[in-house]
Amino acid sequence: MANLPNDTANDPTVITDGYFEREVHLSRESTATFLHELADQIESGSELTVSSDDWKIPFEFREPIEIEVEFTSHREKELEIEIEFEEPQGRDGLSVG
Repeated sequence: MANLPNDTANDPTVITDGYFEREVHLSRESTATFLHELADQIESGSELTVSSDDWKIPFEFREPIEIEVEFTSHREKELEIEIEFEEPQGRDGLSVG
């Protein structure tokens, strides 16, 4: 699980539908830990979970994974790296077991 630090201690809400967005600000060390945990999940299979103390998002993804790199230097220099995962195609909620 790739866990983002948070200062609250509630049972996390599991997010599986709708729209959800959070922005967090982390130290260099916490960012590295989060990215290592995310990379371990990507390397081990096609399921990952991103969470904080408040929320949890389990997600099954397919390849390819989209990486977008954006650089701007208008007012301040800024580098943005976005990783986009998409769910497997043909997901209709039915399974044969």
